[in-house]
Amino acid sequence: MGTNVVGMKLKDVVRVAASKIESLPTTPAVIGCSCCDWKGLNYEALKEHYETEHPDSPIPIWLNITVNGKLCHLIIEPYLTLKEVLQYHLGLTGAKQMCDRGSCGSCTVILNGRTVLACNTLAADCEGMSVETVEGIAVNPRWKPLIDAYCKWDAMQCGYCTPGFLVKSKALLEKNPHPTVEEINKALSGNICICGTYPRHAQAILEAADLVETIRDGREY
Repeated sequence: MGTNVVGMKLKDVVRVAASKIESLPTTPAVIGCSCCDWKGLNYEALKEHYETEHPDSPIPIWLNITVNGKLCHLIIEPYLTLKEVLQYHLGLTGAKQMCDRGSCGSCTVILNGRTVLACNTLAADCEGMSVETVEGIAVNPRWKPLIDAYCKWDAMQCGYCTPGFLVKSKALLEKNPHPTVEEINKALSGNICICGTYPRHAQAILEAADLVETIRDGREY
């Protein structure tokens, strides 16, 4: 019964993730000033407004970034982190902000094929890059065995750190399809779980590994 309940909740999570990806804004809905209520027709007008009315404030910049396979053109403040852009500009809340100093791993995302901490990655440095978040992993059928295994082994309790662990686990299996327990523990060593579910992560990943390979090879899961 417990597994079924978890499964139903998981389906809801996947549906939410899919809807968020489908509704990602690809262009700014409104070109406006973050310092006042001014709104304009284009970016050049916005720059002129800042130079005239807010000369001491940093001028917003264009950011062209692919998020979960969707190219997004955004106007952002140059001091924002990737975590803040994902949450406040794109509505993707999967990457969590717990420590806000790159120490817990809860905000982990995949940037151009490698895991990074979104809370201390400057969004402006991600120009032209590709980002994959836990939402993108959730809607990809190939990684369903990994998510199912996490549920089966109860590798989450409060769930706050789980997105970061899933992203790290996915990245590990991409590079090492059949990791050992030692390799799993090393790969996840930068992620903190206050609930103490560490042994279960390895169990879930070991079980999911063969099934993930099965799907990649085109066989039925």
